[in-house]
Amino acid sequence: METTGAMYGDSGAAPTGHVDTFAREHLPPRDQWPALVRDRPELHYPDRLNCGAELLDASALRHGPDRPAFLAADGTTWTYGELQVLVDRIAHVLTAELGVVPGNRVLLRGATSPWLAACWLAVMKAGAVAVTVLAQQRAQELATMSEIAQVSHALCDARAVDDLIKAGVPGLRVTTYGGEGPDDLRARVAARPPEPYEAVDTAADDVALIAFTSGTTGRPKGCMHFHRDVLAIADTFARHVLKARADDVFAGSPPLGFTFGLGGLVIFPLRVGASAVLLEQAGPKQLLPAIAAHRVSVLFTAPTAYRAMLDALDAPSGDAPHDVSSLRRCVSAGENLPAATWQAWHERTGLRIINGIGATELLHIFISAADEAIRPGTTGLPVPGWHARVVDASGAPVPDGEPGLLAVRGPVGCRYLADPRQHDYVRHGWNVTGDTYVRDADGYFRYVARADDMIISAGYNIAGPEVEEALLRHPDVVETAVVGRPDERRGQIAVAYVVLREGASPDAERLREFVKAELVPYKCPREVEFLDALPRTATGKLQRFRLREPGAAPGAEDPLAEPGPASGA
Repeated sequence: METTGAMYGDSGAAPTGHVDTFAREHLPPRDQWPALVRDRPELHYPDRLNCGAELLDASALRHGPDRPAFLAADGTTWTYGELQVLVDRIAHVLTAELGVVPGNRVLLRGATSPWLAACWLAVMKAGAVAVTVLAQQRAQELATMSEIAQVSHALCDARAVDDLIKAGVPGLRVTTYGGEGPDDLRARVAARPPEPYEAVDTAADDVALIAFTSGTTGRPKGCMHFHRDVLAIADTFARHVLKARADDVFAGSPPLGFTFGLGGLVIFPLRVGASAVLLEQAGPKQLLPAIAAHRVSVLFTAPTAYRAMLDALDAPSGDAPHDVSSLRRCVSAGENLPAATWQAWHERTGLRIINGIGATELLHIFISAADEAIRPGTTGLPVPGWHARVVDASGAPVPDGEPGLLAVRGPVGCRYLADPRQHDYVRHGWNVTGDTYVRDADGYFRYVARADDMIISAGYNIAGPEVEEALLRHPDVVETAVVGRPDERRGQIAVAYVVLREGASPDAERLREFVKAELVPYKCPREVEFLDALPRTATGKLQRFRLREPGAAPGAEDPLAEPGPASGA
């Protein structure tokens, strides 16, 4: 088994293709990296590598320029050749007109669409570093991420630009697409001739993207991934578990701001010459007709969506049921997949959901199983190219059948951008994900719970302290604590316990609307409970565990007995 340092490029010493070396300079010290394992021949990449050129240009050459690449919600088909022309034009605009140099961080913001994907590919070919965020994220969140990553440029859907402008990022040059006027990216692109763009000669271990994830402290962590990392997730999970094919049509619900969506809807299909349906609205009500209309064969979504689609498979009013006969692969990640959901989907459709666990720190799925290897109720086995074990707090492996912390390593590892929490995630050369797992005697891994206070609701990670900070910005809120409550459909829901200033009216919906204006709507607590005081220790430390137990919190006879208002988010 070859580990990091054994091959050129793993040490971070390969000559960089970046002019702006901020990202490389802010990698964690080398002794804080996890061990990087490349024990399969497909993971041996050349020292010079540009993942944008490999995903787009090399695939177009292998499979032909007339092959469909992206299918838009309006029915428009983008071929590989057409996508190449657009991506190269955008790359020329970035470098020749907007002043982007290799290594600059470029923020990408917009709904899932071929245009957003094309912008990402152009940033890759230009040798810049993509910082893809969610279209729903608010000004304060955008300002924080931009400050951490020292973002200099942004390409933003014109419909989502207001909060980015409101963020007031010093020196940020924002270029919209889909807007009006000669400075809009679409107008700039249309004015350029269709000349090829030669991809920047980046090193395989130059940073290609910074993906943000929220920790339990609420401050987002920037996860830095290399050009070779982008290919590695396709050459492990997509190749060996998903077994992606050139004739596949991909679709799914995760936005491109999440690495789950970026991998499943852009990286995986392009790597094999397949196509993807990119939907701006991709809830269960939109996914089911899209599957039938585009003959989708590979679906990425969360357990919550599979449960919702089960309820909607048979159309009402005597209409024909939704046609999902084109599906051959259904992937579930983002939260634990209950065995009952797996069984119900299998009984109704005959399809075996591929469960998986991934992490922004590791870019995509690293434990999974497909076909006959699936055991409902378990996550599966380490994906080929990955290694996993269950350890105790000291990092020592625990016996099979005993719960412990999940530790993994493989071709991709956690490298936080100048963040002391690198020490928490990487221990003894392993990535410790914060999940409690059990491994059985046959090597299958079974999820038990989160080991920290992260709330996982319908596949979205919600850091309780981040929501608390938003609530505390309301003038009527004196104290608050946000915890997760088990929920049959969503896995968990966020519940806020609030102490108000004297004389303030306990209006739950008003507080929820306030949080929606501060954070991405999915982080808004679905229920709000009002207490006279929060439970604390004698030293003043908040006792979150008491808020998860009915009747334990002071100031309320049973804080969990009466449900709060349901969310429309």
